[in-house]
Amino acid sequence: MTTAHANGITVGYDSFGDEMLPAVLLISGLGSQRIRWDGRFCRQVSASGFRVIRFDNRDAGLSTHFTEADAYTLDDMVADTVGLMDALGISDAHVVGRSMGGMIAQLLACDHPDRVLSLTSIMSSTGNAGLPKAAPDVMAMLMTPRPHPAIDHDGYVAAGIHFARRIAGSGFPFDENAHRALIAEELRRAYDPGGFARQIAAIGATGDIRHRIARIQAPSLIVHGMDDPLIPVACGEDTATCIPGAEWLLIEGMGHDVPAGLWSPLARHFARSQERL
Repeated sequence: MTTAHANGITVGYDSFGDEMLPAVLLISGLGSQRIRWDGRFCRQVSASGFRVIRFDNRDAGLSTHFTEADAYTLDDMVADTVGLMDALGISDAHVVGRSMGGMIAQLLACDHPDRVLSLTSIMSSTGNAGLPKAAPDVMAMLMTPRPHPAIDHDGYVAAGIHFARRIAGSGFPFDENAHRALIAEELRRAYDPGGFARQIAAIGATGDIRHRIARIQAPSLIVHGMDDPLIPVACGEDTATCIPGAEWLLIEGMGHDVPAGLWSPLARHFARSQERL
């Protein structure tokens, strides 16, 4: 297990590629562990000439869990991210966030502009309360507790696969075996449903960030799936509208996931961003 001391907590992380190469920092989404950033994607980006870092946010995976601590906001998670960069000797990076991680990445780009070479926000939002909400059935699945894996392991896995299939989108193959293996690996690493709730509270406590991300100066790419039933397309559009000069990329058939078909375009985007520096 590889960990670093950052912002007063322990952060579990993986590093791919030569430490002297430009860094790509991958920030995970709500309730998800760093392994949701597929290792094959990390190696593909690394092979393009980058050092890739994926890590567990607080209250996820092998990072510190706040079971008896005060509430926190996304700004605390930004501080965790900056602390990890400091601990690893990374002065600046191409910062990539998915879902909740996209909001963390946006806040990092506006509050620490000297640390962000480029911003990529994937299937994320701005916290604007006026935006459309998740599809009702998706929200119900998200908020309904799954069976405890120690009591009903098969039921827990089935619920996870059902949810993953529902949000995956129509344009890319759904690999049930891969999702089953991913769920099993996450269970092996950590099980803390309370962490999911605390991260949701952090999003709510942070609120609307539109006025803040309007200050972002880094080259920004906003990616969203046309089929996303969890964070609707309007949320990504709102993000792209708020960030000056942001590039907007709408993917037909993509849901709330980062499918393998998107890996190569993202790797090329990081390479182009590095070439412009």
